[in-house]
Amino acid sequence: MENFKTNNSRRAFLKSSLLAGGGLMISFSGLAKFSLDGKINAADLPGEWYELTGYIKITQDNIIKIFNPNPEFGQNVMTSLPMIVAEELDVDWKKVVVEMGPHDNVKLGPQFTGGSNSVRMYWKPLRDAGAAARNMIITAAAQTWNVPAEEITTKAGMLYHEKTGKSGTYGEFASKASAIPIPKEVKLKDVKDFNVVRHSQKNVEGVKIVTGKPLFGLDYTQEGTLIAMIEHPPAFGMKVKSFDAAETLKMPGIKDVFTLKLYEDGYEQAGFDTRTFNDLLVVVGATTWEVMNARKKLKVTWEPKGDTKDKMAGRGGSREVLVPGALESTATHFAKMKEYAAKPAQLLRKDGDPETAFKNAAKVIERTYNAPFLAHNCMEPMNCFAHVADDKALIVGPHQAASWIEPTLSKVLNLPADKIDMQITRMGGGFGLRAYGHTFVEAAIISKKVKAPVKLMYTREDDMTYGIYRPMYTATYRAAFDANKNLIAFHVKGGGIPENPIHANRFPAGAVDNYLAEGWEIPSNITIGAFRAPRSNFNAAAEQSFLDEVAEVMGKDPIEFRLELLKRAKENPVGKNNEYDADRYAEVLRLVKEKSGWSDAANKQYSRGVAAYFCHNSYAAHVVDVVKKDGQPFVERVTSVVDCGIVINPDAATNMVQGAVVDGIGNALYGEQTFKEGVPEKNNFTRYRMIRHREAPKKIDVHFVQNDINPTGLGEPPFPPIFAAVANALYKSEKKRFYNQPFSAEFQKKA
Repeated sequence: MENFKTNNSRRAFLKSSLLAGGGLMISFSGLAKFSLDGKINAADLPGEWYELTGYIKITQDNIIKIFNPNPEFGQNVMTSLPMIVAEELDVDWKKVVVEMGPHDNVKLGPQFTGGSNSVRMYWKPLRDAGAAARNMIITAAAQTWNVPAEEITTKAGMLYHEKTGKSGTYGEFASKASAIPIPKEVKLKDVKDFNVVRHSQKNVEGVKIVTGKPLFGLDYTQEGTLIAMIEHPPAFGMKVKSFDAAETLKMPGIKDVFTLKLYEDGYEQAGFDTRTFNDLLVVVGATTWEVMNARKKLKVTWEPKGDTKDKMAGRGGSREVLVPGALESTATHFAKMKEYAAKPAQLLRKDGDPETAFKNAAKVIERTYNAPFLAHNCMEPMNCFAHVADDKALIVGPHQAASWIEPTLSKVLNLPADKIDMQITRMGGGFGLRAYGHTFVEAAIISKKVKAPVKLMYTREDDMTYGIYRPMYTATYRAAFDANKNLIAFHVKGGGIPENPIHANRFPAGAVDNYLAEGWEIPSNITIGAFRAPRSNFNAAAEQSFLDEVAEVMGKDPIEFRLELLKRAKENPVGKNNEYDADRYAEVLRLVKEKSGWSDAANKQYSRGVAAYFCHNSYAAHVVDVVKKDGQPFVERVTSVVDCGIVINPDAATNMVQGAVVDGIGNALYGEQTFKEGVPEKNNFTRYRMIRHREAPKKIDVHFVQNDINPTGLGEPPFPPIFAAVANALYKSEKKRFYNQPFSAEFQKKA
């Protein structure tokens, strides 16, 4: 058993849980009714609760309700996080009701979904909360039965005392348990004894999703809600000069047209604040359809906004950032990246003497890889409801990190944080985009202006042209070999618009005697942000593609070559600060080799590519099998292996990996946003190519490394290496290397 020291007060318990990464309120309720899927109907919850620890409430009826602390956008934390509590609480999962917790960063912790951190961040706090509550209930039963607490056992929400034959439900002792102090020490279960965690559980909101229940931000409204839309400039680097709304105001249902500033002059942006366009031209009306049509009647004159300076805080400290005002184009982006790539760059890491090794090498290969801007394209367009009064505000919408936007809203609205009620809805996709709070700020200031509840709506075109893209990247890799074709030096120099993608301390750093990593950046007014596995999604694609070429020069099997490097990194590592665990990295490669039948003669019919990568504390490897279909290469099968520590919910985890694989294949083959004179050229799915159902692999076989390591990331790690696995398979299929994303541009017929 694992012991956990607690403090002897509820406040201290809450504080320690938050410091460890978050907390959870667990509520217990007795219900008489069950829904058709065998789960409890939350609408039937009674009103009387007995409170334990500040997180836990229980009624006498012994049906459990658990509040999920983190926003949900499809990665299934709504199920997996409550499973952790239920495990240590030792209750029957079938009798658990799960609800999304309210925004409350005091009681529920950071409430951040992103960076593949949800389970990793909450693993200990939620186990501790469940174990502490169970301990308190046992103590209450021991006092009632007048027996030693250590003689009481629990199972599925029941307590038993074998010697006296007594038994009871948790709910019977709820009132008494609520008065018992938080225990100073609790025992956590041995991993081998888990009966909820590591066992597949259905999505707790599955029935609601498939029956169309109102769960998403787009579903939320109140009586008297007005619809607002923003007419933003057609190009990055432009702003409103003047507008004529006479025709717009004549349209049915239109209430007002006006301009607002997102942030006032001198505002210092926090780490996840962003402003693609600071001057907002707003149309407000009664219905979405009326506002959409009326917005088309606006007559707007746009002008260049010129260079601007943004004050920034967080993620690097307070600083002033110059934002160029030029109207940028994809063609000039490529030219500028070539120019910057030829200049001296920032040194990120250096081991040995790479300059001399390259100078004296018998052979040197050099390859450059490029990737475009990518739009997130969440299924649910951006939206937010706001009702702002003089002394309070209600904000409801889909957001990955409500606690991050709350301070911004407080400053912008000039309201104390405790006067802002934020409610987080389920998200129809996030991928990093919804970590940014511009839509919440826009909705809030519009509501304050019109003095009414407002629902801000983005159309698909708004969504796709408003910015916060995955950056545009490039990287040049070089490898040096001696006369015996041994790898003696490795060099990567990468950059992007407006950030570089290089993770200097990741593989193969630590495995090559002479290693050099450099980076550079080009400023831009095209706003960028987190995109599923930021930077890694390009870095893995380039690095793992290049390693295949290195293996080919050396005459080695690509998996065996990687394993040799990892053996060196384990037994005789080079340099310091190597981020990865060589054993865990090697294990996903060995397992994917086995599970894919990498060397089996039966698989010679496929053009096969492999890649593996470490990011977000986890390891992932894929083998991609390509065949020809109607004369074009087609990814028919994928074998995936992931080491993310303990897997909470196996079926959901498998689905997450499969989703990452399809998403990665789609972006590798088709994803691209281009610009001409500042104008995003792809504003809807008619031009922005997404993978289609018929193009998805017929089979994605997912395996997890079985270990007892505390959970690490899963939402992002499987995504980056799929790009390179596809590229390496395409090389076998097409007899040429692919260096520029999207790959389909080089082989795909016009769709």
